[in-house]
Amino acid sequence: MTLQETAAPVAQARLSGGAFYRLVWKWHFLAALYVLPFMLILSLSGGLYLYKPQIESWLYADRTHVDITGPKLSYADQIDALTDAHGMKRLRLITVYEDPTRSTQIEYNTGDNVRSVAWVNPYTGEVLASVPRGKLFMRMVKKFHGELLGGKIGTKFVELAAHWAIVLMITGVILWWPRGKRSLRDAVSLPRSNGRAWWRETHMFTGMLAALLITPLLISGLPWTDAWGGGLSYVQTQTGQKSVSLRFGGGAPKSTMDSGETLPIAQIVAIGRNQGLAFPMEIKPPRKPDASYWMHSASRVRSEQTELVVDQYSGDVLKRIDFSDNPIIARTVSYGISLHQGELFGPLNLALNTLAAGLGVLLAVSGFVAWWKRRPEGELGVPRAPEAKLGWGMGLTVIVLMILLPLMGASLILALLLDWMLFRRLGWFRNREPMPAE
Repeated sequence: MTLQETAAPVAQARLSGGAFYRLVWKWHFLAALYVLPFMLILSLSGGLYLYKPQIESWLYADRTHVDITGPKLSYADQIDALTDAHGMKRLRLITVYEDPTRSTQIEYNTGDNVRSVAWVNPYTGEVLASVPRGKLFMRMVKKFHGELLGGKIGTKFVELAAHWAIVLMITGVILWWPRGKRSLRDAVSLPRSNGRAWWRETHMFTGMLAALLITPLLISGLPWTDAWGGGLSYVQTQTGQKSVSLRFGGGAPKSTMDSGETLPIAQIVAIGRNQGLAFPMEIKPPRKPDASYWMHSASRVRSEQTELVVDQYSGDVLKRIDFSDNPIIARTVSYGISLHQGELFGPLNLALNTLAAGLGVLLAVSGFVAWWKRRPEGELGVPRAPEAKLGWGMGLTVIVLMILLPLMGASLILALLLDWMLFRRLGWFRNREPMPAE
């Protein structure tokens, strides 16, 4: 399973002791060549996105809060004001807040069919701003974090980096674990050396903390990915563990009539309030005569995210979906997303995720500097490892990882094939000096 060395012939070694350590170090190094640039980028962008509410509150302060100047206009009048100002091809979503100083946020398609977000003063009808949804700063940060502006291809590279980052954490813990004269006290102590050794110790100390804080974030982010997330979605569907949410469509009940007067949005808000929905509320108006209102609590607390389907003519609640109605796997995935976004257990979650983002940056930088200082001049500096046979225990571990992390498995097979067919002949990813004996 290892990349073969082009150095002087070395006897086959068992995967134990120093031989195993060097083999793990080599794979840790090779994985880091790919992962660390992504870790730096994703830590910076993810750390920034953690503060989405605070950043948007500051960035859009001129449009999110208004002065109370009298009675509120009806939502219909606010929508008409937006239509007059920018044109409207489709009304998508209205977000209302309990705070009377908050503007009404409306998501819509312009007359040119550009999906946009507008803020309307509910007291005057003034359209405070309208921005294409894709141009919102934090949405661009999220998109960059998820796909590096590379679309479907970009998200595959991000997912591959996440897969290998988990392997990096596992191998890093093995390398960090006390061995020889290095005690547990040494392993958990702050870096004390100077020069190159300081960077190495910093990388190991940071990696120890990162394994505890970053690994859960890597795992909780996997449901968003294409390959792993798609596989999970298939398993959930086949086992009846799919989310019952109607947020992205699905079998919402129809209104009982297909004609008559559609209830005003203010009355739908009142129904949501009577049903105990937490603010802010997101309301999707019906588009067809037999369709219904869909509304949802956009609370950051997952257990409060109740959905209602309301008959547009009678106001009857046709369906209510509480978070607890979801199967256990769907709830677990949702809680994982909440953890990933720093929302699950309040300020402490936010603080730990912020620390994790900082550790990711330091881990990437210290790993690069430590490598740069130790590499031989003119060489990549791949750690030397013995040519070793893979034991059944390690083989089983690799197989399990390949099943759980499919992109990692596919890339590992590709790497081994390239090594066998090309890299070995070109002498890539190898050292020229023979490996010292045990």
